[in-house]
Amino acid sequence: MNARVFVGERRAEAIAADDRGLAYGDGLFETMRAHRGGVPWWDAHWTRLAKGAARLRLALPDRNFVRSQAAALLEGADAGVLKLIVTRGSGGRGYSPPMDAEPSWILSLHPLPSSPMQGLTLRWCATRLAIQPALAGLKHCNRLEQVLARAEWQDDAAADRDADEGLMLDTEGHAVSATAANVFALIDGRWATPRLDRCGVAGICRDWALSDLRAEEIRLLPAQLESAETIFLCNAVRGILTVARLGERAWAPHPQVSALRGRLAAAAPMFADPQRGILA
Repeated sequence: MNARVFVGERRAEAIAADDRGLAYGDGLFETMRAHRGGVPWWDAHWTRLAKGAARLRLALPDRNFVRSQAAALLEGADAGVLKLIVTRGSGGRGYSPPMDAEPSWILSLHPLPSSPMQGLTLRWCATRLAIQPALAGLKHCNRLEQVLARAEWQDDAAADRDADEGLMLDTEGHAVSATAANVFALIDGRWATPRLDRCGVAGICRDWALSDLRAEEIRLLPAQLESAETIFLCNAVRGILTVARLGERAWAPHPQVSALRGRLAAAAPMFADPQRGILA
């Protein structure tokens, strides 16, 4: 991993010991797909970051300066994952946020994750997402629910430890998302995705798919996903991911998902693999 740390526009050696992101998860982050030295969805990521910062009343560093540092970090990188973490900055002990804090932020570059050649195998997670409308949709720095959920099938005793991803419900039993992706379902010939007004992360690729498919945002129950004509996952790093199995339910590749992946590759070539002629 290659990383750079800043306080405002000053380069720092490390995050301060009293940083509120470290102490309280008081911050936001974006995980972006890098392609040929740039971030094609940069504007969409920054727009989401700015909306989250406004809701948390958290100051952001200068957008142009951050982008220039991102460009320097990505120089010579053909592909990868660029992560931006922004915290409120340093502050004293206690929850009350300092009103004049200068934001701290980290840019880091990571290898692009591999993409499966076959459809994903999913499982249901036992860990539930708490309902908290004040934080719904935000990619905030407290991801302990996802950490607990993702650890569920790392146990050697887990019957489904070979699952690729897990779907999460809220505390009322409605489907929300996967641990690191949004979910869409084809139900009665129409596309639907869970509403994220009470919890969950409003993904960048989700926004693209919502517009392309004219999908409806609804409350979805587990049985509706399991009985759907097909489902897929999506996120801003891996694009559209086909699903082959969820529990006892199996799906064959669906032409509508294949067509959607083709449209995404045309709109965002970072999701096409020219060497193999398939989607990443």
